[in-house]
Amino acid sequence: MSNAADLTPGTYVRHPDHPEWGVGQIQSAIGMRITVNFENMGKQLINAAVINLVPLSLDDIS
Repeated sequence: MSNAADLTPGTYVRHPDHPEWGVGQIQSAIGMRITVNFENMGKQLINAAVINLVPLSLDDIS
């Protein structure tokens, strides 16, 4: 099940299958299309129906 409703612009996330991409910050969320700017991979368009991004707290990224 998707967690797309919890993914709003500004939220920090990790990609569950690509931890090497580093921390990402959601730039936009339109329906199931989530644009994330990852520290090691740049901007990526994620289909939230397929990939369940892992939201991070500020404690997780500091």
